[in-house]
Amino acid sequence: MLKNMKTDSVGWIILLGVIILLLEISFQDEGLFLFLAILVGCIYFGKKRLHRTIGKLLFWFGVIMLTFSLLSTMAFKFFLFAILIYVLVRFSKLKQHPKKIEPEIIDPAQGRRTEPYIRKEPLFQNQLFGRQSTSNSVYEWQDINIQCGIGDTIIDLSNTVLPKGEVVIVVRNLIGNVQVKIPYEVELSVHHSVLFGSSKIFGEEDAKVFNQSILYKTPGFDDAPQRVKIVTSLIIGDLEVAQI
Repeated sequence: MLKNMKTDSVGWIILLGVIILLLEISFQDEGLFLFLAILVGCIYFGKKRLHRTIGKLLFWFGVIMLTFSLLSTMAFKFFLFAILIYVLVRFSKLKQHPKKIEPEIIDPAQGRRTEPYIRKEPLFQNQLFGRQSTSNSVYEWQDINIQCGIGDTIIDLSNTVLPKGEVVIVVRNLIGNVQVKIPYEVELSVHHSVLFGSSKIFGEEDAKVFNQSILYKTPGFDDAPQRVKIVTSLIIGDLEVAQI
């Protein structure tokens, strides 16, 4: 039933939850806001140093404490209450007016599609935790469109043959870094949105980026017969696009 929730309903619930959370923080003393800011800082700097023990401790301390802090807010309680009310209303409506499924009769005279549909396994899957990367051996290219929770994504285009036209890479991530390796001869467009992190595109580095949207495009991108379009959206993390 939750899968059938309308986008507008979900949007309103989330919007009201965010408003309640902001009001709750504003009516509290400055200590709560400072505490949440410290936890976000622990997550960010811990993520930058995950290869070290102190980095792992900072990261998971921030994640666990931030989770418990959000679970104890009125906004989270409102969210659960709103979901419960929505499910009960939907269930009541379905009981009163059950959905009728009628068979579709196809006239053979109208003809049918003779070409079979082809379903392929994507290069990446949506996942909450973990690191993903393209194969170190040769692989067949497919456009990438993924959403991840916590983890890094590494995409190396040197081990595949890019098709003519526009290749699209879309990565949305909560916490984690994105690294894309591009062949020298390929034209590129990058649209990067991040709340807190850094970006490095062909050697041009923005060390500290806060709540920004960055657009980068090579001069010959629009007219190139072969080009790569990268769209990334991160809450906390770094983007690196390098030529190889």
